[in-house]
Amino acid sequence: MPAQVHVFRCLSDNIGALVHDPNTGACAAIDAPEEGPILQALKDTGWQLTDILVTHRHADHVQAIAPLKQRTGCRVVAPQKARDSVPLADAFVREGDTVHVGGLQAHVWETPGHCADHVSYWFAADRDLFAGDTLFTLGCGRVLEGDYADLWASLQRLAALPDDARVFCGHDYTLSNGRFALAADPDNAALKARIAEAEAAQAKGGFLVPTTIGQEKATNPFLRAGDPALAKAVHKEGGAPPVEVFRALREWKNRF
Repeated sequence: MPAQVHVFRCLSDNIGALVHDPNTGACAAIDAPEEGPILQALKDTGWQLTDILVTHRHADHVQAIAPLKQRTGCRVVAPQKARDSVPLADAFVREGDTVHVGGLQAHVWETPGHCADHVSYWFAADRDLFAGDTLFTLGCGRVLEGDYADLWASLQRLAALPDDARVFCGHDYTLSNGRFALAADPDNAALKARIAEAEAAQAKGGFLVPTTIGQEKATNPFLRAGDPALAKAVHKEGGAPPVEVFRALREWKNRF
């Protein structure tokens, strides 16, 4: 049986996710933003927490590790580069490692740019990507460490996944991302449709997580930096490398 994924809100705009292996009963939380909503999600699904897979060290992704570990005895897996910031971790992973949640297997990809220790978890058999704060629905993370080339390379790697790969991100910034995307790419019909979909979802208390790689390649300006229309939007016509267009877009978004 395939993996089961349950998503829910945490804090003000974080998205929590549980990944469940119905064959073994194992269940992993992707990050640990807030104890209460995670416990409620476990209650709602009837799943038992066995693991926490950490994408990066920022407080809004790790602050509930201690109480959840104390309550459940779960295993905590964290990036090797965040070793000093996730002291309760039981295992540390880096590029090329694999993590098992019951019978499910995730490939660990280092995806720096938002921060140096960021990893994403790619469950290839189920085509599920847990991208943390690297790639969002209609957006991407801020560059807080490293440089723009790091984040651009990480995004390009994720964009090379199959179009039907589902992307689970760490925050719901979709409507604010959509407003920026429309400013940068105003003639994109697929983007306009996607924003309308996001507005309809919000009106019903929902959100557009997961998205798919195919949807993001069609609508997310940060994956479209090679498009002449996006280069023109940031005054980079004339053959500027896509990474320069990406940097200009991300810096514009920072001020938007």
